[in-house]
Amino acid sequence: MQLLLDVILPVFLVIGAGYVAVWRGLFPVDGVDGVLRFAQSFAVPCLLFQAIANLDLGAAFDARLLVSFYTGAAICFALGIFGARVLFNRDWEDCVAIGFCCLFSNSVLLGLPISERAYGPDQLAGNYMIIAIHSPFCYGLGITVMEFVRGRGQSSFALARSIGNAMFHNPLVIGIMAGFVVNFSGLMLPSVVDDGLSLIVRAALPAALFALGAVLVQYKPEGDMKAIAMVCCIGLIVHPVLVWLLGSALSVPPDLFRAGVLTAAMAPGFNAYIFANMYGRGKRVAASSVLIATGSSIFTVWVWLSVLG
Repeated sequence: MQLLLDVILPVFLVIGAGYVAVWRGLFPVDGVDGVLRFAQSFAVPCLLFQAIANLDLGAAFDARLLVSFYTGAAICFALGIFGARVLFNRDWEDCVAIGFCCLFSNSVLLGLPISERAYGPDQLAGNYMIIAIHSPFCYGLGITVMEFVRGRGQSSFALARSIGNAMFHNPLVIGIMAGFVVNFSGLMLPSVVDDGLSLIVRAALPAALFALGAVLVQYKPEGDMKAIAMVCCIGLIVHPVLVWLLGSALSVPPDLFRAGVLTAAMAPGFNAYIFANMYGRGKRVAASSVLIATGSSIFTVWVWLSVLG
């Protein structure tokens, strides 16, 4: 119970504050987009840029963690696609959108603050390692499969260009890439720039969590509840179990193992809805899955934190 009070509830209280503020009319609906845009397009990319620019890549990166996490994610993507097709007879484009919900865990808005509160800010190397390729991997896989399923008859060059445009216009990807450039180049950021970034970074997670709660107000739990339940089970249970099994088999170091399992246990991220909205497929299932899984993860994350110790 103390773990729930100290680590998980403070994060969800900020999400709840955003939800209640908009629901009760204390915060204008037309202001939510501004907060979300600040968080996702500026503050969180700055956080990722600063973290990766200062990350000791040689010490932090471990291929075993990445293999266990992303193999588990890819399996969940496939389970979501074929589960939606076989169990619910959805068309293939809907299936890919639903599969993307099973693929994209909320590694930044939920994974970072919960991991930081649970293990401390000095134990986030594994989280940043996963986040560094999370958007490129998930969007690359999701867009590639969706474009293939849509059967537009594009050439390989046109398909690669559409994938690249979707990925490299994403502010999170831009922040990550810029961080790698600074890290690999060995450049030192001027202290005044680093201090300015730090001011923005301090606002990143609180603003993002508040905006997440505010955005969830407009999504009602409608659509195919069985498909939503499947997404929640795959995202909250199957993915972390797969990472646990693969990480154990690959002997992932304990701190990185913990980061991998806990990140895999996060609810589907808001990007799941963005992907569905981008293609106009499976939007109700995606929106409802984000809402219901985020609420359910209060309890499932508590269990995983207790198991991980």
